[in-house]
Amino acid sequence: MNGGIIMRVIIVEDKVAGGKEACKVFANALANGAKVLGLATGGTPETTYQELVASKLDFSKLVSVNLDEYVGLGADDPQSYNYYMKQHLFNQKPFAKSYLPNGLAEDEAAEIERYNQILAANPVDLQLLGIGENGHIGFNEPGSPLDAKTRKVALTESTIKANARYFEREEDVPRYAYSMGIGSIMQAKEILLEAFGAKKAQAVKALVEGPVDANVPATILQKHPNVTVIVDKQAAALLTKK
Repeated sequence: MNGGIIMRVIIVEDKVAGGKEACKVFANALANGAKVLGLATGGTPETTYQELVASKLDFSKLVSVNLDEYVGLGADDPQSYNYYMKQHLFNQKPFAKSYLPNGLAEDEAAEIERYNQILAANPVDLQLLGIGENGHIGFNEPGSPLDAKTRKVALTESTIKANARYFEREEDVPRYAYSMGIGSIMQAKEILLEAFGAKKAQAVKALVEGPVDANVPATILQKHPNVTVIVDKQAAALLTKK
């Protein structure tokens, strides 16, 4: 809680139950007229996407914008986030338009400007987030400026190691990514953050109960007026107020 703003925390049994709760948040957003959905990748939102695919929700008139994409991977690369989104959501639930950074862009500055313009033209109604073990959101690692827009970021060793499970070898993990900045994320009208598993417990405690600290980027969400946090019992283990 910060300055009268209440962060809603929903504790569930496991990630399957978490996906069901998250689907309710999406359904409510659509019922309230959401036009643009901000989407995330990785292991955390997989059960949410499973629930969205199984639901009767219709995204065909909506726009999606993704948090990030690896630099150096094309949309058809099985390890790209573009490919991930097609496999987990877009092939089954197409949007009117889906935007992701172009990992193969030759002009990095032009690509960053393009994506910032997309975000300006398509204000996000509901932004889905995960959280890293070090408290990162998107690829905004500890120490990231809290007002940044889309930018190219260098991934930390801890993030590279965490993402290595998706690649044959750790050295295959890209070292850079394009990511919405924290300032961009905070522009969303509503934010939904999910965290599952004991490895996320310390980050969740900092997010919900710790001070706002640039070294734990997710803590900036305490200043956002409309945040829902869905965590399983393992991720919620260190919370003192439940």
